[in-house]
Parts: sequence; C-alpha cells; structure tokens
Amino acid sequence: MGWVNAVVQGVLLGGVYALFACGLALMFGVMRIINLAHGDVAVLGAYLVLVVLDHWNVSPFLAIVPVLPVMLIIGYVFQRAVLERSLRSGVLVPLLTTFGLSIVIQNLLLEKFSPDVRSLGGQAGSVVTASWQITSQISISAIGALTLGVAVAILGGLQLFLAKTPAGRRMRATAQDPDTAELVGIDSRAVYARATAIAVAIAAIGGLFLAVRSTFDPFAGPTQLIFAFEAVVIGGLGSLWGTLAGGIVLGVAQTIGEQINPEYSALAGHLVFLVVLASPRGGIFRLRGASA
Repeated sequence: MGWVNAVVQGVLLGGVYALFACGLALMFGVMRIINLAHGDVAVLGAYLVLVVLDHWNVSPFLAIVPVLPVMLIIGYVFQRAVLERSLRSGVLVPLLTTFGLSIVIQNLLLEKFSPDVRSLGGQAGSVVTASWQITSQISISAIGALTLGVAVAILGGLQLFLAKTPAGRRMRATAQDPDTAELVGIDSRAVYARATAIAVAIAAIGGLFLAVRSTFDPFAGPTQLIFAFEAVVIGGLGSLWGTLAGGIVLGVAQTIGEQINPEYSALAGHLVFLVVLASPRGGIFRLRGASA
C-alpha cells in the first residue's frame, strides 16, 4: 500500500471513528459527561440487528430501521430513570453509572449470545467487497465510502437540527447554561433525555457498520470507546465537525503507522491523541478557533 493510498484508506477509516464518536460528542456537548458505556451501546445495536436478521432475511442496512426506535427508547429511559439522578451528584457519579452500565451490557450480551465472534459482512451483499480503482495504487472501498458518507450525513443533520430547529436551540441553550434555560421555561431533564436518546441511536448505527466491516463480540465495546474518545479529543471536545476531523486524523495516523510497520497502527493513533491531549489549547477545531 502506497503512502497516498494509506492516507485515502485512513480518511475512509476515519468515517467509522466519527460515527462512533458522534453520540459521545453530543452527550458531552449537552451534559458535559463522558458515557463510558458508549462502545457497549454500539455493540448492543449490532446484536439487535443480528436478532432482526434471525427473523427476517433482509440486508443489515434495512434491519437497522426497526432497531433505531428501540435504541431511542432505551436511551430516553436510561437518561430519565438512571442517569438523571446521577447528574445531580457531580461529575464522578455519572462516570461510575455509565461504567456500571457498560459491565451490565457486556454480561447480558455474553449470557444471551455467548462469547462467539460474529460478523454481518456476509449478509450485507456486494457492498462489502466492491471497490473503485482510482489509479494503479489507489482504491476506494464501497463500504468505506458509504461509512464516511453516512457519518457526514449524520453530523450535518445534527448540525442543522441544533442550529435550525426549536428543539435544537433548546438543546444548545441547556448545554450553555441549564439553570438559565430553566428560568426561561426549558425543561433541561427532557432536553437531556432527548440528547441521550439521539446519541444511543447514532451509536447503534456505528455498531451496524462495525458489524458489517469487521467482527464483534460481547466485549468489543471498550475498544470502540477508546477510538471514539480519541476522535472526540483530537477534534475538540463538544465540536461535531471537530469529531469528523478527529476521526479522520486518527484513521490517517493509524494507516500511516501501519504503512511504516503493521505493529505501529494503533500506536500511531494513540501518539497523535497524546500530542493533542498535551496541547494547552487542545483539539483541531479549538486550535483553529472554530466551534460546533
């Protein structure tokens, strides 16, 4: 794989990380918490798609349609029943709450589906193997382009939702100052519940693409959480378009590291994350002075 092709493949890989990081960035931007169960929620979405496929012989991309309302409800109920109470107790309690949820999800998935490694790539059709040969050394995979396109569409849709709709403006106002938002009649608890529901549903879409592109098991969530968190930090905490940029930077760093030595793939991404984390200003979009 040539250097230019490594960059191209890194950009496509960045779409996967941006999908995983999108919901994480939304929850942090609105509620200022890191959902440590985010990766496990994505894997839960992949397993729910698997359940749909066990009953109907359809494409995984269609099977996600009935899963999304279920994930919206799960996110809404989780926020109102569990996370809402922990938010009143400072920063540490929500982290412990989501960490506990992560353990619960992993063990429930293990009990229900066994530790076997699964994949939905074989049921996704030719999109998994199709590619376009741009030059003799550069190729673009169909699934990679689709993943990046979905990531851009979701991030763009969220940006429009936050900027142009009354519900989005209420979400932004609550994120900026929940106490003042309450004074003007905004129900911050309802806003937080909607934000969590949206984040959980987007995580399920990330889980779908994980299941189609590679393999997954009940304990695959923490690894995806690490990559999502790194993408959020690299792009700038709370910035949606920064999340996309962070995912692409992380993906390019990994593919270039792999080009140097296959053992350096994950290490290169972690090093970029540490460099950004150590920066006094932090985040690509913050360095540029941009915001979500």
